[in-house]
Amino acid sequence: MQRLFKVIDENRIDIAAKVTKVTMKQFTSYIVTLLLKSIIASTFVMMLFSCENSMTTVNKITIEEDTLATISTYNMIYERSDSGRVQVKLTSKLMKRYGGNDAYSEFPDGFEITFYNKKGDRTSSITANYGISYDNRKYMNARHNVIVKNYETSEELYTENLEWDQKKRLIKSNTFVKLVMPNKIIYGDSMWADEAFSKHEIYNVKGEFEVNDDVDE
Repeated sequence: MQRLFKVIDENRIDIAAKVTKVTMKQFTSYIVTLLLKSIIASTFVMMLFSCENSMTTVNKITIEEDTLATISTYNMIYERSDSGRVQVKLTSKLMKRYGGNDAYSEFPDGFEITFYNKKGDRTSSITANYGISYDNRKYMNARHNVIVKNYETSEELYTENLEWDQKKRLIKSNTFVKLVMPNKIIYGDSMWADEAFSKHEIYNVKGEFEVNDDVDE
């Protein structure tokens, strides 16, 4: 009986050892599988973030390039002619050109635009301390110390913001304006005029004062 129990115990130990061996092998395989899956998942996440960072960098570079001036011109003179006749002349100390879908030119140091008639005589001009002109829209905005002069009528307009619609050949201002004429001064809060400043209208006139020829502005 003792021998029989001894054999049974040895078999149990052998079986337990086998079960333990199999269980440890399966457990090791399970751990290795988890580690491999973790490594693969981590690699994928790193690649994903790397791709996103790369795209962010590319987008940032593209945006920065769009905001950088492609051309800077100093002491520039531009003339618009028709049949060899100068119609408009633009001069500026500095012009910065920007590309893109809505290309534009900026005049950070101011500009002067002069208009001429068919005879080549100077008829009017626009000067300002800052300007920005959009190519496709044919639109220009002048700001800060804007002065419009009509050399034929000796009239001058003063304002801080002026819009020039080149398609319609009109200029307008939605800010306070001062119109100096040979015999009077008119104040208003907005105006419109043709680009030659031969026709104009002041809106919501705030004051009108008669002046003498021998009195300075």
